[in-house]
Amino acid sequence: MILKRKLAIIFQNSYQALINLCENPISCAILAAVVYLILAAVSGRLFSVSKYAYYNYLADAFLHGQFSLRLLPEYTLDLSMYNERYYLNMAPLPAILLMPFIAIFGVSFNDVLFTALASGLCVGFFAQLLRKAGRVEFIHITKNQRALLVFFLAFGTVLLTQASKGKVWQTAQVVGFAFTILAFLASFTFTGKKAWFFTGLALACSMLSRVPSVFVGIFLVIYLVRRDQSWSWKRVIQNFFLAGMPILLGLGFFLFYNYARFGNMLETGLSFHTMSPFFSEQFGKYGASSIHYLPINLYYEFIYYPFPLTQESMMGGSLFLLSPLFVAIFPAITRSKPRWEIWGLLSSILVAEIPIMLHMSTGWITFGPRYTLDFTVPLMLLTAKGIEKWKTWIIVLLVSLSVAQYMIGTIAFLPLE
Repeated sequence: MILKRKLAIIFQNSYQALINLCENPISCAILAAVVYLILAAVSGRLFSVSKYAYYNYLADAFLHGQFSLRLLPEYTLDLSMYNERYYLNMAPLPAILLMPFIAIFGVSFNDVLFTALASGLCVGFFAQLLRKAGRVEFIHITKNQRALLVFFLAFGTVLLTQASKGKVWQTAQVVGFAFTILAFLASFTFTGKKAWFFTGLALACSMLSRVPSVFVGIFLVIYLVRRDQSWSWKRVIQNFFLAGMPILLGLGFFLFYNYARFGNMLETGLSFHTMSPFFSEQFGKYGASSIHYLPINLYYEFIYYPFPLTQESMMGGSLFLLSPLFVAIFPAITRSKPRWEIWGLLSSILVAEIPIMLHMSTGWITFGPRYTLDFTVPLMLLTAKGIEKWKTWIIVLLVSLSVAQYMIGTIAFLPLE
């Protein structure tokens, strides 16, 4: 009996210590980064640059005043070949962020370390976002619930598989995700002109990392208009200018970037990319985006269950089966108020999902629905609203299932190229 009581006390103390650790933005960022780095070390990736650290090479090109790669990586999968030069067909902001590091360390700078630390920052930013969302009474959850949501994001979602591998695709997702969180954080933190400008700036940076993520701004515009009661034409125009200016400048740069490389503002390089033979036949028939891809993308993002693990498991996996806490969005959608908040969040998710569902690839090779990171912030806020009245043991159970599945999948995924 005494032993039972001591074990119960130890468990309670450990649980509360974990809650305190995960609820604090700084400590949870450190915890997540440490776990990501451990996973990278176990997989043998931590101490060397990844094979597809293309952003390092693009940063080097920028530092030397050009858009085509000055130095060529050993592997050229998914690079674009145009006029006998190699280009990236991905949004350029991560390379811009890497420029100081490449200037110091060269293209051998460790992109695995960069991506893991950036992912840890995402977790810290999200913990701060939940605090701010609570203070403005957008969500009504306890400290324990906030901590469990942070733990869930860090280790029970597809962020875990992206954080520890480096590579151009994972780095783009993580950087875009970080700026999406910052956009929401700006909306909940600032008021007046500052809120509009910094929200727009963060959305522009998110767009220049992952283009579909800009659509989460649908909710943020609705939120800021309703909160500020910005009904006069003069104020509406002023606020939209403050938010739209950085987005338009970012879009203008992106269009110029495309024109300077390919002579076409709408050409990102996908027409010329050296893709895997796995995709080449369908690309020849349907192009990079087509409604033809909708059924397979829906299947691998919402239906397919990747256990037991096989080669097909790395095509993605069901958002709700792998991260079952996300089922909390359904009670939020049906019951939570005010309704405009729910429909605003849901609209952001659905519109951001459209280009993802029409894209040629599911994110292969990956474990879990990688592209959902583009709209994970509004998804997490809907989840927060959905668990407001849930018992703690239900949340703990669903978070534990999510973490267990993603840990297993990540350990299997990390050694793969």
